[in-house]
Amino acid sequence: MSRRLYMSAARRETLAARLTARDWAVIETLARVHLAQTRQLERLHFHGGTPLSNTRACRHTLERLTGERVLARLDRRIGGIRAGSDSFVYALDVAGQYLVYDRVGDPDRRVQRPWTPGAAFTRHVLLVTELYTRLVEAECRDDLELLDFDAEPTCWRRFAGPGGARQILKPDAFVRIGLGQFVDAWFVEVDRSTESSTTIERKLHLYRRYWSTGREEARRGVFPQVLFLVPDERRRQAIVDLCRRQPAETWSLYRVALFDVAVPVMSEVSP
Repeated sequence: MSRRLYMSAARRETLAARLTARDWAVIETLARVHLAQTRQLERLHFHGGTPLSNTRACRHTLERLTGERVLARLDRRIGGIRAGSDSFVYALDVAGQYLVYDRVGDPDRRVQRPWTPGAAFTRHVLLVTELYTRLVEAECRDDLELLDFDAEPTCWRRFAGPGGARQILKPDAFVRIGLGQFVDAWFVEVDRSTESSTTIERKLHLYRRYWSTGREEARRGVFPQVLFLVPDERRRQAIVDLCRRQPAETWSLYRVALFDVAVPVMSEVSP
């Protein structure tokens, strides 16, 4: 059966009126990070009860929203069949996209059928979602204040390169964190050890070029630190070595850390 893209304004209003505050929170999360697993959505939005009741409420809500075409459950599982429903991956379906565009008043709406991306892309996006989830959990513990979390493509920066050529810096996320009276900003690169050293060097060069324009400082008063989050110590050392090959005046732009310690690193108060 064909899955139509069009939804009338009356149908959208009726659907929106039935949604709970938690439904909207789930929708807004997927509008922000694009993909999330069941367990990530449970950690973000279903707590306060027992672990079993939280899990049941989460699964019931996701099934209901999927039936309404607010959410789409993709044809790919991450974690294997034994992980059960925790391995399901969700995105916004047609109705969910309409609801987001109606709420923000976007005149250039582009509603698309949800599709299942490749495994490598999916795993990468879910790692970005995991970082967002951990930061929200840290905020709930009062360890930090999460002021901004922009995933792709919202976090991209467009600027003029040499000769006026248009260039685009594409971090995986832009994050601003409040730590008492301090505010730290980060461009985040979630690395899965899949990119060559040449590709990493090109990224470092592009960050250096964007830094030299002064655009970010003019906009926000400071250039965010570029944080590479890596899976293991071997990869960390490899990227550290690449950063050290950059001009000495840019060494302070970069930081490399294991993904598992991302939140402690980002919640340190900068000197």
